[in-house]
Amino acid sequence: MKIKIIENRKKFFTFSTILVVLALVSLMSKGINYGLDFTGGNLIQVKFEKNMGLKELNPILDEISKEIPQLDNNSRKVQISDGNVVIVRTPEMSESVKNNFMKTLEKKGGKFDLLRSDKVGASIGQELKTTAITALFVGLILIVGYITIRFEFKFALAAVIALFHDVIIAVGGIALLGYEVNTPFIAAVLTILGYSINDTIVVFDRIREVLKKKKVSSLGEAIDLSVNQTLTRSINTSFTTFLAILAILIFGGASLKVFITTLLIGVLIGTYSSIFLASPVIYLLDKEKKIDEIGKK
Repeated sequence: MKIKIIENRKKFFTFSTILVVLALVSLMSKGINYGLDFTGGNLIQVKFEKNMGLKELNPILDEISKEIPQLDNNSRKVQISDGNVVIVRTPEMSESVKNNFMKTLEKKGGKFDLLRSDKVGASIGQELKTTAITALFVGLILIVGYITIRFEFKFALAAVIALFHDVIIAVGGIALLGYEVNTPFIAAVLTILGYSINDTIVVFDRIREVLKKKKVSSLGEAIDLSVNQTLTRSINTSFTTFLAILAILIFGGASLKVFITTLLIGVLIGTYSSIFLASPVIYLLDKEKKIDEIGKK
């Protein structure tokens, strides 16, 4: 079965637009749930010996917050998982205040085992946020430079549009799920950039090859032929990657959930954009150009 990419490009653009709008609405309405790495503060993870739910824990924390303002209901974040494991995130506390909190919590809530205690200063968190954003933009600039040298600037522009599409949808998906964003999330986004651009370059290479051999009479025909020739490869590669990511998501534990979920969304949407978005964008940018003038690099 031959997929008519150019003929149906408006449908693909409409679908992408809907996904991007939904992602942006999610980002504007829910926002990004920045984790400890970016906001600074304390993270304390404990395992209670007795059953502990939010109904039992919140009144205890409310009482403790009278002496420790960082535990105020509007400041703290509490997460309870299976096995009576509780994670409490608070604004930055001094060591003495944290120790006082631990003693009071044990006194009022019962015995527990301390599983994890982390602290990140607010200035360090802000620095990490700035560094992460810089890393993303530097990555995009390098990608534009590489594709411009290897192909043409219009190819680079199409690739960057597809990458922004992928990143916005991935970030919007995480915002919608309400997952906490830390440094592994940035690593996942950078991985998505690399994966998506690799898929896109494979399609671009085939388009250039078809154009050079002059097997077709128009750019639209060249894109359709190239995409259909690489379609099986793209689907097979993405499917095997998807299976590996799914296995890690199921068996990898809670610490990898945000990283793997971001990758999962990114791989699916990156495969789609490489095939159904980047190539039609090239057509829109270059459709008036003569077939002999395209793909000379």
